[in-house]
Amino acid sequence: MRALKEIPKRLINRIVSRSQDEYELHEVKERSQYEMMKILEGWDLIWFGVGSLIGAGIFVLTGIQAKRHAGPAVVLSFLVAGSSAMLSLLCYVEFAVEIPVAGGSFAYIKVELGEFVAFIAAGNILMEYILSGAALARAWTSYFATLCDYTPDEFRVLAPNLSKNYNHLDPIAVVVIAVVCVLAVTSTKVSSRVNVFASIIHMGVIIFIIIFGLTKANISNYKPFIPYGFEGVFRASAVLFFAFVGFDAISTMAEETKNPAQDIPFGLIGSMVIAIISYCFLAITLCLMQPYFELDSDAPFSVAFRNAGFGWAKYVVDMGALKGMITVLLVNAIGQARYLTHIARTHMLPPWFAQVNKSFGTPVNATVVMLLITAIIALFTDLIVLSNLLSISTLLIFLMVPVALLVRRYYRANETTYTNLITLLFCIAFIFCSAIANVVLWNRKDSNWKGYIVTLSIWFISTLGLKVFVPQARYPKAWGVPFMPWVASASIFINIFLLGSIDKDSFVRFGIWTIILIVYYLLFGLHASYDISKAMEEKQAQDVHNITIIEQVDYHS
Repeated sequence: MRALKEIPKRLINRIVSRSQDEYELHEVKERSQYEMMKILEGWDLIWFGVGSLIGAGIFVLTGIQAKRHAGPAVVLSFLVAGSSAMLSLLCYVEFAVEIPVAGGSFAYIKVELGEFVAFIAAGNILMEYILSGAALARAWTSYFATLCDYTPDEFRVLAPNLSKNYNHLDPIAVVVIAVVCVLAVTSTKVSSRVNVFASIIHMGVIIFIIIFGLTKANISNYKPFIPYGFEGVFRASAVLFFAFVGFDAISTMAEETKNPAQDIPFGLIGSMVIAIISYCFLAITLCLMQPYFELDSDAPFSVAFRNAGFGWAKYVVDMGALKGMITVLLVNAIGQARYLTHIARTHMLPPWFAQVNKSFGTPVNATVVMLLITAIIALFTDLIVLSNLLSISTLLIFLMVPVALLVRRYYRANETTYTNLITLLFCIAFIFCSAIANVVLWNRKDSNWKGYIVTLSIWFISTLGLKVFVPQARYPKAWGVPFMPWVASASIFINIFLLGSIDKDSFVRFGIWTIILIVYYLLFGLHASYDISKAMEEKQAQDVHNITIIEQVDYHS
């Protein structure tokens, strides 16, 4: 009751408090009892990236978005989503090199924007991973059913008393998640070897699809190229962010990387480039093989090959898709467990989740619990519902990380002048305002190009003002984002624009989840974090006192 009465005071304390790099790197990590093993290198991260990025995003969502929103221009949707993801990825890389901990973007945001913002981000990160895993597991069932010459719903159990999007129960998805759970808790190195093997086969299947698919290409299928207009292209881009969720998971493996400064940039950027190129070529191939309005929503590539007369090829495609989705699920499981581990290290979640198993060197408790929740959601929820809700969480995180990087580069406590701080805040605020105004114009279907010139000019002037009038307070130690602050500012602008392309119902679900997070934080997370921070302050004060006594004794001696 005393703690609840002190909510306003404690909340202000947690909002204004900032973590430090050294604190995240040492003191927080020590709360897991045992350290994670540093066994990963750059090529491991490349293969983890390929394994996590190329899955249901291409094998399922391409067909859905081409058919409903973008048509053959879905390749442009992938380019927009991939370009924005690359801008955000560059911001991730700088943070991951300097703060190589399992918390990933949670730790980055906590250091620069404070605990409260970090917790809201963390809750959405966890939701992102759970929904991503559930969607992938259900997509796995769809391709497995197609492989066996059945429709996906024939492999699901109908529960007529449940609502429309939640009444096709998927027990196969639950079994798949259970298998992935066993792999994820055993060893990161074992998971890496499984992932490399599966990803090599997966890339072979992608090359097969492109070569054989283009032999059945019909250029007339590309007319009209943009049947739903550019609004459809950008709406598809917002959902296709699902395809680029994976790189966020790779950043959580920084704590297990031998040489973060060298391996993380190589692994993250390399895997993203491979993924964007693969997505674009696969999207082009699919829409050349079959008219966009005839694409199958559950297994578009398999059905396209069957309709093109390659009945045997659909089995190769299905096997490749199944292997690809297994690797994505595996990397997802590894990433979400490490997020939960680091959040629990801060005591905002029970510390039991932070424990690292001595024998395996992996966070077993966090892995099992997260995948249990994922399996429950996968059992009930339709893929389209999952992918729409997932994209909001992804874009929110991709938005927060570049904001955190701007703060990191241009603000330093007790060093940045008040004038520079105010200028920084105004520039960031105007970047946000210009992006929001651009979204409003777009959603009003305003064809007057003068409005867009104004919004883009405000964005340009705001970013230029930040570049010219605010001196950098901190420079990267090992690897830094080039062309700052333009890259971070452009990432913010594009992510806000894509957020504005997502449907209203998904925002309603997102708002409900955020309210739940805030209530939980105010009733539990806030107080646990506040208490541990006060305990740490008392410990530091006691350490200083003890050192002072020792120095006095030495002096008198």
